[in-house]
Amino acid sequence: MGVERENIICLGGSHGTHLAVKLARILNVDFDAIEVRNFPDGEIYVRIIPEVKRRTVIYVNSLALKPNQYLVETILTIETLKDLGAEKVYAVIPYMAYARQDSRFKPGEAISIEIVAKMLSNTEVDEIITVDMHLHRIEDPQKLFKVPFHNLTAMHEIAKYIRANYKLENPIVIGPDEEAEQWAKIVAGDLGLEYDVLEKERISGEEVIVKTRELNVQGRDIIVVDDIISTGGTVVETVKALRRLGAKRFLIACTHPLLVKNAYNRIVSLGVEDIIGTDTVLSPISKVSVAPVIAEYITSHIRRDI
Repeated sequence: MGVERENIICLGGSHGTHLAVKLARILNVDFDAIEVRNFPDGEIYVRIIPEVKRRTVIYVNSLALKPNQYLVETILTIETLKDLGAEKVYAVIPYMAYARQDSRFKPGEAISIEIVAKMLSNTEVDEIITVDMHLHRIEDPQKLFKVPFHNLTAMHEIAKYIRANYKLENPIVIGPDEEAEQWAKIVAGDLGLEYDVLEKERISGEEVIVKTRELNVQGRDIIVVDDIISTGGTVVETVKALRRLGAKRFLIACTHPLLVKNAYNRIVSLGVEDIIGTDTVLSPISKVSVAPVIAEYITSHIRRDI
């Protein structure tokens, strides 16, 4: 048997309240925030105010921008919810930090995502849900996380936003590198467009040519799609390379707009048509919400189990 809606509650952490509110509204369930603050020595204080005993909790907290603090907060919150008698705890972590350190590139390095996965899996969480986790050398993240783990994508929502808001001339979707092909393929498929991926050809020790793999971009509008914009370096080099190849206007889209080290101004100064991100990370370009994607998953999967 399932449970009544009043037995489900969405709770938002320090970087998840904005999404938890939207999720609660879509799912028509209760919402509340968690009290989180720092002691003078930097330790984190967490307090769950609403009654959670025998309730199903959907806890939302992104690990972007302050990953160390938000990771500890998330672990403290999950364990406290279970200690207070929550029936089930579903942790929605829209941005999974440390995923890019997925291998030992130099001797002695920590393989950070393996350690973070172990830390989260060792809590009493019932399921972890994330969005467009950075997967490069990780073929199956479920093998890292020893609890049920689901990686959703925001690319369909990004494609909807582009279709509704822009009129482009002979557009093509471009992934900045081979890793981004998975995202470019989804957006292109939803919009009925062609897509291609950039490749680097090294001519000498100092000279590198960036080119498209197959298609000609001369005179075409470009939709650049990637999972993360961090410092903006990849986007800047992509736009410059495609302009040299004759591309016309540019839309830049990503799931996770970290936008560190003046990235936003660097990209804006290129004169691109627009920059689009989602609300997995709050930013000036968070124009697309991932709440509908998460709510759809919760409705179709989680409610079968509660």
